[in-house]
Formats: sequence, C-alpha cells, structure tokens
Amino acid sequence: MENTQPKSGNARDNWLARVWKRPVISAKTNLRTASDTLKIANVVGARPNLVKIAPLLREMQKHRQILPLLIHTGQHYDEKLSEIFFRQMGIPEPDVNLEVGSGSHAWQTGEILKRIEPILVEQSPDLVLVVGDVNSTVSASLAAVKLGMQVAHVEAGLRSLDRAMPEEINRLVTDSLAEYLFATEAAAVENLVREGRPRERIYLVGNVMIDALQHFLPLAQQSRIGEELGLLEGGRFRAFALLTLHRPSNVDSLETLRKIIHAIEEVADHLPVVFPVHPRTQQRLDALGNRHHPQFRLVPPIGYLDFLCLLSQARLVLTDSGGIQEETTALGVPCLTLRENTERPVTCTEGTNQIVGQDPARIIAAAREVLRGQPKPGRVPRLWDGHAAPRIIEIILRELLPRPVVRS
Repeated sequence: MENTQPKSGNARDNWLARVWKRPVISAKTNLRTASDTLKIANVVGARPNLVKIAPLLREMQKHRQILPLLIHTGQHYDEKLSEIFFRQMGIPEPDVNLEVGSGSHAWQTGEILKRIEPILVEQSPDLVLVVGDVNSTVSASLAAVKLGMQVAHVEAGLRSLDRAMPEEINRLVTDSLAEYLFATEAAAVENLVREGRPRERIYLVGNVMIDALQHFLPLAQQSRIGEELGLLEGGRFRAFALLTLHRPSNVDSLETLRKIIHAIEEVADHLPVVFPVHPRTQQRLDALGNRHHPQFRLVPPIGYLDFLCLLSQARLVLTDSGGIQEETTALGVPCLTLRENTERPVTCTEGTNQIVGQDPARIIAAAREVLRGQPKPGRVPRLWDGHAAPRIIEIILRELLPRPVVRS
C-alpha cells in the first residue's frame, strides 16, 4: 500500500507529518506540562464510532483538565459515509487520519497496528479510549497495551455468543485488554464478571448512542428527508418501514439475500419500505438484479440527522445493525432484527426489538403483527437517559486524576 508507514529515518518523519491533519496538535503537546492534565487519545474508525464519540468529545471539552486527541484510522472514510458525520455532528476534524482503508480483517487490523503505534509513541497519552467493536477498536487497544498505556472501552461486555462474527472476537479481545470497562446494560456487566474481569474496573454507565440520539433528535426533526423521499401527506409522515442490511451473514450469500429481499417485498405490499443501501450491499443487489417491488425504495446512503429523522418516524424498522436496535428501543419504534442473535439483549428483554432471523416466514409474520397494531411493548432501559458520557468522563477524571473536577 502506498500509505504504509515507513520504517525509520526521514521517510518516517515525513509520513508522520503528512497524516497529522491539525497543526494545533503541537500546541496541545506543548501544553502538556502541568501535572493536573490528562491527554486522552480517542480512536474511531467506522461510522458507528463517530456517533458514539461525539457526546464523549463534547463532554471532554467541558473539562479544562482534559486534552483530547482524535485519531481516525480511516477504516471507513468517504464523503457519504464518514465525512458527513463530522459536519452534522459537530465532531472536530481528526488530529490524525491514518488512511488505512479497506482490506481483509487481518490486513486491516495489522495495518492499523503499524500506523497507530508511532502516533501513540509520539503523543504518549495518559489514556487510549476506544468505542464499539470494529477492527480499529481492537487494533488500537493492542497497540496501546503493548506500549504500557491504559485503555478504556466504551460499550464493554456486549456478547452475541457467536464467534463467527468478527465483531465478537474484537469485543472479547478488547475487553481482555482494557483497564476501564464501561457497560451499557446489566447483561454486559455479568458477561465481564463471568469472564474474570475485576468487578472494580467495570462501570454500568448507560449508552452514549442514546446521548447522541437525545442531543441530535430536535435537529433531526427539522430534516426535509421526508419531503425529499415523498413520504409526507398533508405535512405529516405517512406510514412507512425502514430497512438497513449490511452484515456479511445476510448479504454475502446471494441465496440468503434473495430470501430476505423476498420477505421485504411482502412487507412492501402494505406500506413503502425505505432502504438506504450500504455500498457492500449494493454490489450484492446488483448481482441479483434491480427489479423490485414499486414500494421498495432503494436510496443512497444518507447522513446521521436524516436517518435519525426517518428512524423516529418509521412505523417499523428492519435491520441487522446493533446500534439501530438500541436507537429504536430508545425511540419506542418496533424493530425486527434480521439475525439469529444479538449482543444487545436488553433491547429484546426490555425494549421494542424482536429477533426474527433470516427466515422469510418469521419476518413476514412479525411485520404483519406490528402493522396490525400489535407491536411488542417496550421500555427504555435503566441509565439510557442521555447522561452516559458525563458519567464516563467523571469516572475517568476520578480514577486517573483524583483531584477536584474543574469545569470551564
């Protein structure tokens, strides 16, 4: 790869200079003279990470003791699927973008390790904070721990119990390395205790995804996406369903994808189904052919605020995304998960989510129940109150900087 980090000498220094995106970082480094400051390296790599990091960065900026550094690995990075999140969510431009790009899981994990190590060595953060379960999460954690740095994992302890999922391996490894484990639900705490992690290092704090949702929902409700997609009648949303589909287990097999699409078209007999298509999924759909039900609406990927608007207004959501299971539970929107398991069981035990798998009969039957006005009842889980990020930052300050907290 052209962007591969040089091994040593001037070439390596030039590479480091190029990947830095904000010259102000040198000023931040110079500020690192007081003993009462914490430099926190925040690592993101994929779109869901950006949603999760936004409330954390916003909270860090309220504390003068914290010097946040934002590292984007470039695992996912293009205008529609990453950059628009920075603009819409008010996330500052990354201090560094490693520009890793796509590749196999092994290649991507190794490349992130190679590229992030010199950044961590140069910056010497007091804490490396990772979110979620993507390859960037596990790679940054491994690089940090090998350098003797402490790691905090936000969304620790989530388990699908399906090791065929690459994300499950990432979750297990990251939680075995992290010093601070921030959990979204009680089941995650139980998983970590069962795996032998010290109870005093596990913190049930709530869900930063819900922090972001609550913060941005008023702005999202001003979106014109309903008008653009022809979903409004008399200025109000008419009934529609929202679909997302991207997991390899659903889209890599054309036969599996064909069955799911058949079920979705049955749903489209009753109401429009809006489908923002992930590029990976679009490739598979092209292989199947593009003739679909007239009410099955395939649209390009859309930004976070537009999607949140659709999510909040949908009569029904069908998805294989973990984050969307959480968001629909918080919004009280019926959700059918097109998987055989979930790493977020509280969305089923307490929330509006149902696991229906890939079987068209199960999908259609569950959808019909919702459309008949018989959705699964749900409630918002404990601590999903929009204040997870403040809890996390308070704990970090208390544990790493045991002094009175000073807000700017």
